[in-house]
Amino acid sequence: MHQSISMSEFEQKWKENNLPLVDVREIDEWENGHLDGAIHVPLSNLSAEKNKLDKSQEYYVMCHSGARSSMACQQLAQEGYQVINVMGGISAWNGEIV
Repeated sequence: MHQSISMSEFEQKWKENNLPLVDVREIDEWENGHLDGAIHVPLSNLSAEKNKLDKSQEYYVMCHSGARSSMACQQLAQEGYQVINVMGGISAWNGEIV
């Protein structure tokens, strides 16, 4: 089981802290823009690339709209990672992207 956070809550926390954020969108989506400082771990490569993440740290997980990040959170939580799904994904993000 994993937690979820609304985009408005995430945006407020993001402004206040340097949150560990995992972006699970595919490479073409990532290259079109992402949040500065995010870790890119495409959902299609999650099994192979999850070792980029530290199980002792809590991560916020984002995709385009929230569906893939929810799937990623479910998979990661089952393997002992501490994850929070960002509902709405980058399509709901109002801030800067790089």
